[in-house]
Amino acid sequence: MENATPAATIAHSIQLAVAPVFLLTGIGAMLSVLTGRLGRIIDRSRLLHSRRLTAKQADLSQIDYELQVHAKRAWNINWAISLCTACALLVCLVISLLFMQEFVSGNAMAVAILFIAAMACLILALVFFLREIYLATAKFEFGP
Repeated sequence: MENATPAATIAHSIQLAVAPVFLLTGIGAMLSVLTGRLGRIIDRSRLLHSRRLTAKQADLSQIDYELQVHAKRAWNINWAISLCTACALLVCLVISLLFMQEFVSGNAMAVAILFIAAMACLILALVFFLREIYLATAKFEFGP
Protein backbone atom coordinates (compact mmCIF):
# COMPACT_ATOMS: atom_id res chain seq x y z
CA MET A 1 0.00 0.00 0.00
CA GLU A 2 1.30 3.39 -1.01
CA ASN A 3 1.80 6.15 1.55
CA ALA A 4 -0.61 9.02 1.14
CA THR A 5 0.73 12.42 0.26
CA PRO A 6 0.57 15.11 2.96
CA ALA A 7 -2.13 16.94 0.99
CA ALA A 8 -4.24 13.78 0.75
CA THR A 9 -3.78 13.13 4.47
CA ILE A 10 -4.89 16.66 5.32
CA ALA A 11 -7.87 16.39 2.96
CA HIS A 12 -8.92 13.11 4.60
CA SER A 13 -8.56 14.67 8.06
CA ILE A 14 -10.75 17.58 7.06
CA GLN A 15 -13.38 15.19 5.69
CA LEU A 16 -13.49 13.33 9.01
CA ALA A 17 -13.70 16.52 11.03
CA VAL A 18 -16.39 18.23 8.92
CA ALA A 19 -19.32 15.98 9.97
CA PRO A 20 -19.37 17.24 13.59
CA VAL A 21 -19.26 20.82 12.27
CA PHE A 22 -22.87 20.40 11.11
CA LEU A 23 -23.75 19.51 14.69
CA LEU A 24 -22.22 22.82 15.76
CA THR A 25 -24.57 24.61 13.37
CA GLY A 26 -27.57 22.98 15.01
CA ILE A 27 -26.29 23.78 18.48
CA GLY A 28 -25.77 27.39 17.44
CA ALA A 29 -29.35 27.61 16.21
CA MET A 30 -30.59 26.12 19.46
CA LEU A 31 -28.54 28.60 21.47
CA SER A 32 -30.12 31.40 19.47
CA VAL A 33 -33.61 30.14 20.32
CA LEU A 34 -32.73 29.68 23.99
CA THR A 35 -31.21 33.14 24.39
CA GLY A 36 -34.23 34.66 22.67
CA ARG A 37 -36.56 32.92 25.10
CA LEU A 38 -34.41 33.99 28.05
CA GLY A 39 -34.58 37.59 26.86
CA ARG A 40 -38.37 37.42 26.68
CA ILE A 41 -38.54 35.92 30.18
CA ILE A 42 -36.34 38.70 31.54
CA ASP A 43 -38.38 41.40 29.78
CA ARG A 44 -41.65 39.99 31.11
CA SER A 45 -40.20 39.68 34.63
CA ARG A 46 -39.09 43.32 34.58
CA LEU A 47 -42.57 44.35 33.49
CA LEU A 48 -44.14 42.31 36.29
CA HIS A 49 -41.74 43.82 38.85
CA SER A 50 -42.72 47.34 37.77
CA ARG A 51 -46.44 46.43 37.85
CA ARG A 52 -45.99 44.96 41.31
CA LEU A 53 -44.96 48.35 42.69
CA THR A 54 -48.30 49.91 41.77
CA ALA A 55 -50.55 46.83 41.99
CA LYS A 56 -53.53 46.48 44.27
CA GLN A 57 -53.26 44.04 47.14
CA ALA A 58 -55.64 41.62 45.36
CA ASP A 59 -53.36 41.42 42.31
CA LEU A 60 -50.10 40.85 44.21
CA SER A 61 -50.54 37.09 44.61
CA GLN A 62 -51.09 36.62 40.85
CA ILE A 63 -48.05 38.76 40.01
CA ASP A 64 -45.92 36.91 42.57
CA TYR A 65 -47.04 33.58 41.12
CA GLU A 66 -46.10 34.68 37.59
CA LEU A 67 -42.71 35.90 38.84
CA GLN A 68 -42.09 32.50 40.43
CA VAL A 69 -42.96 30.74 37.17
CA HIS A 70 -40.64 33.07 35.25
CA ALA A 71 -37.84 32.39 37.75
CA LYS A 72 -38.26 28.63 37.19
CA ARG A 73 -38.34 29.14 33.43
CA ALA A 74 -35.18 31.26 33.54
CA TRP A 75 -33.44 28.62 35.67
CA ASN A 76 -34.30 25.90 33.12
CA ILE A 77 -33.23 28.04 30.17
CA ASN A 78 -29.99 28.94 31.93
CA TRP A 79 -29.18 25.25 32.38
CA ALA A 80 -30.11 24.50 28.78
CA ILE A 81 -27.82 27.29 27.54
CA SER A 82 -24.98 26.10 29.77
CA LEU A 83 -25.33 22.51 28.58
CA CYS A 84 -25.56 23.52 24.91
CA THR A 85 -22.42 25.58 25.33
CA ALA A 86 -20.65 22.64 26.99
CA CYS A 87 -21.84 20.43 24.14
CA ALA A 88 -20.44 22.87 21.57
CA LEU A 89 -17.09 22.95 23.39
CA LEU A 90 -16.94 19.15 23.49
CA VAL A 91 -17.79 18.93 19.78
CA CYS A 92 -14.96 21.39 19.08
CA LEU A 93 -12.61 19.11 21.02
CA VAL A 94 -13.87 16.12 19.01
CA ILE A 95 -13.17 17.99 15.77
CA SER A 96 -9.68 18.93 16.97
CA LEU A 97 -8.88 15.38 18.03
CA LEU A 98 -10.20 13.90 14.80
CA PHE A 99 -7.99 16.26 12.84
CA MET A 100 -4.91 15.72 15.03
CA GLN A 101 -5.20 11.92 15.01
CA GLU A 102 -4.13 11.82 11.39
CA PHE A 103 -0.78 13.32 12.32
CA VAL A 104 -0.20 12.09 15.86
CA SER A 105 -1.05 8.56 16.81
CA GLY A 106 -3.87 9.03 19.27
CA ASN A 107 -6.46 7.03 21.03
CA ALA A 108 -9.81 6.87 19.27
CA MET A 109 -11.40 6.18 22.65
CA ALA A 110 -10.88 9.84 23.63
CA VAL A 111 -12.88 10.95 20.59
CA ALA A 112 -15.66 8.50 21.44
CA ILE A 113 -15.82 9.59 25.08
CA LEU A 114 -15.91 13.29 24.14
CA PHE A 115 -18.64 12.67 21.56
CA ILE A 116 -20.73 10.70 24.07
CA ALA A 117 -20.27 13.49 26.63
CA ALA A 118 -21.33 16.06 24.01
CA MET A 119 -24.48 14.07 23.22
CA ALA A 120 -25.26 13.71 26.94
CA CYS A 121 -25.00 17.49 27.33
CA LEU A 122 -27.25 18.02 24.32
CA ILE A 123 -29.83 15.55 25.63
CA LEU A 124 -29.88 17.22 29.05
CA ALA A 125 -30.15 20.64 27.42
CA LEU A 126 -33.18 19.46 25.47
CA VAL A 127 -34.73 18.08 28.67
CA PHE A 128 -34.33 21.46 30.38
CA PHE A 129 -35.76 23.15 27.27
CA LEU A 130 -38.79 20.86 27.38
CA ARG A 131 -39.28 21.64 31.07
CA GLU A 132 -39.19 25.36 30.28
CA ILE A 133 -41.75 24.92 27.50
CA TYR A 134 -43.97 22.99 29.88
CA LEU A 135 -43.75 25.79 32.46
CA ALA A 136 -44.46 28.41 29.80
CA THR A 137 -47.57 26.63 28.51
CA ALA A 138 -48.91 25.01 31.71
CA LYS A 139 -51.18 27.93 32.64
CA PHE A 140 -52.65 28.41 29.17
CA GLU A 141 -55.77 26.71 27.90
CA PHE A 142 -55.73 26.03 24.20
CA GLY A 143 -59.02 25.81 22.40
CA PRO A 144 -62.36 27.61 22.21
